[in-house]
Amino acid sequence: MAVAVVDASALAAILFGEPEAGGVVHQLASKALIAPQLLDFELANACLVKSRRAPEKKEVLFAAFRLRQRLAIEKRAVDHDGVLEVPLQTGLTAYDAAYLWLARQFGAELVTLDRKLAKAAAE
Repeated sequence: MAVAVVDASALAAILFGEPEAGGVVHQLASKALIAPQLLDFELANACLVKSRRAPEKKEVLFAAFRLRQRLAIEKRAVDHDGVLEVPLQTGLTAYDAAYLWLARQFGAELVTLDRKLAKAAAE
């Protein structure tokens, strides 16, 4: 089975019903999914930002956030020393670099909606 690294932007689209969700689901189909251990923190932050922007949707957003536990995503540790090299080469944040580092380690597709991260992955 093919492996894909999935980032928080792609999963947030699915969890929070964003317009890009269908395309992300298609990209992830029939793949074993992995992500750095920071994934849940990033998803929590996305949920928090969305709930601050739309407080009336807080309960729905929090319920959607809890659905992440049902997703079959294996969380992996990253080599933080190795990750530090990636932003120096790409200009990414250390957070985004963790996803790219993991994808490179596994020779895996990186599924993201982040344009800068996608561009770095394609280089």
